[in-house]
Amino acid sequence: MRHRQLAVSGAHAFDPEVFRDERGDFASPYQETAFVAAVGRPLFPVAQVSRNVSRRGVVRGIHYTLTPPGTAKYVYCGGGRALDLVVDLRVGSPTFARWDAVELSADGGGAVYVPPGVGHAFVALEDRTVVHYLLSAEYRVANELRLSVFDEEIGLRLPDVPVILSEPDRAAPTLGEAAADGLLPRYVS
Repeated sequence: MRHRQLAVSGAHAFDPEVFRDERGDFASPYQETAFVAAVGRPLFPVAQVSRNVSRRGVVRGIHYTLTPPGTAKYVYCGGGRALDLVVDLRVGSPTFARWDAVELSADGGGAVYVPPGVGHAFVALEDRTVVHYLLSAEYRVANELRLSVFDEEIGLRLPDVPVILSEPDRAAPTLGEAAADGLLPRYVS
């Protein structure tokens, strides 16, 4: 499995070998040995596995959780293609407000590790894009936070597709507003 550190401190992208033959293909988006070599410890105990199916142009995020408790994510694409985005929201982090993007696809089998305090978003690049999440904590609506994907201070470069957002994502605050309200997590090295 190939691995690379993303521009956001603690976030990593993983690309497994894909085995193809006349039947189709096989890949393992998570391999503990590769994860430990990259991150220095095993993946968190999985508290919840979630998935969503999105139309082309759907943007989900930038989402993060109150930290503490914080939630880590291991994300992969089970169908279609998605541009996966991670944004460092941790005040005091050496990569604060920096972001990085990885294209995930069912064909490629790649995955992204998102540590607690790092925001996550994705853009569905095809209809019926399926994104799976392994989560370190169960979803709690009271812990859910979000930022605007259009925040100029963050400066995400979204693909040129008609954007579809949920009402809460359309109304999400900017990084500056979240900081002023004390809603950004602190960096812990």
